Amino acid sequence: MKYDARACHFNMDTGCVKLLLQDGRMISIDCTGVEDALDVTIAQRAELDYLIYNDPLGYADLILNGDPKEYLKNVTGSCGLED
Repeated sequence: MKYDARACHFNMDTGCVKLLLQDGRMISIDCTGVEDALDVTIAQRAELDYLIYNDPLGYADLILNGDPKEYLKNVTGSCGLED
């Protein structure tokens, strides 16, 4: 997917990262829903929160194209996630 990096932001009111694709479609990622689905620990939630506030495009890319469980395991250790 091609993103418009200028049009990616976290909306604190909805708890969603909004991302505009280059073809004009808008994607909204429910951050609470993602964290609930991943069953994250406090340390892992803090890492995701850091991305949400400081690099929403990186967060969106991780959720849409990456492996969030593997990412969280690598940055915070394996506590809380199944190997």
